[in-house]
Amino acid sequence: MPIKADSWIRHMAEKHGLIDPFEPAQVREVEGRRVISYGTSSYGYDLRCAPEFKVFTNVYSAVVDPKAFDPQSFVDINAEVCIIPPNSFALARTVEYFRIPRNILTICLGKSTYARCGIIVNVTPLEPEWEGHVTLEFSNTTPLPAKIYANEGVAQVLFLESDQPCEVSYRDRGGKYQGQRGVTLPRA
Repeated sequence: MPIKADSWIRHMAEKHGLIDPFEPAQVREVEGRRVISYGTSSYGYDLRCAPEFKVFTNVYSAVVDPKAFDPQSFVDINAEVCIIPPNSFALARTVEYFRIPRNILTICLGKSTYARCGIIVNVTPLEPEWEGHVTLEFSNTTPLPAKIYANEGVAQVLFLESDQPCEVSYRDRGGKYQGQRGVTLPRA
């Protein structure tokens, strides 16, 4: 009999360190206040962003260049709430540290609570044997300032398991974002 998805995630997190820290249930309330849900869901895991943000600014009129990104293009904010200016974006990182097994690929999608407000969460797939804090990108597509809440759910990770390990993993390739901690800017 196949293992249920939520049981598989729980097993992988508790026995193999897939997600750390790991929340085995869906959390909707913390200390008596409602939060945007996080933790284990039916077929995935709702991750949180940490209170470390890099908000894009155009103060220095820098050119956005993925091969030579100017760190002065961001303002660092450490807070429980981040306000993203209209038509701008911010980077953050997950509270959770991920260790993806060799036979797993993940897809990360933004939560509908943010999408319905015009806030798009962009995350690339987490490849087999990648590990680290996930760097999240929040795009405010609206003409108004937008709020992001730290330590609450922002995106859902879906796990796709192969019946065999991949031939070449992210670790095998020496991926440039392997083991990242904190908010990580683009690397050439």
